[in-house]
Amino acid sequence: MVALVAAGSPVFAAEKSATHSFSGVAAYYDTNYHGRTAAGETYDPRKFTAAHRTLPFGTRLKVTDRRTGRSVEVTVNDRGPFTRGRVLDLSLAAAKQLRMLGRGIVRVTADVEPTSSSQ
Repeated sequence: MVALVAAGSPVFAAEKSATHSFSGVAAYYDTNYHGRTAAGETYDPRKFTAAHRTLPFGTRLKVTDRRTGRSVEVTVNDRGPFTRGRVLDLSLAAAKQLRMLGRGIVRVTADVEPTSSSQ
């Protein structure tokens, strides 16, 4: 069982690292974008990746469209988004799986997947 706790509240370390999630607005990379990610990789629109402002590169996220319930798993490999109010930029492949291309932006919940060291 995972309890939601206010920031600064005392929590056991195991509970704190068990599950972390956040919600907000996600967009996706422009279909004409060709460049490098902040992790130094060449952006590949066929891979399931995402940009987040602070999560470590390699962090796995389960991103769920709050309206449709569709989900996709992505790996953080870039920094951003740099548009106010957005929490993620998704690769084209991830956006297609969420079926968000026509909408452009969607409200999502993102769950940080536990790493092998915390399982």
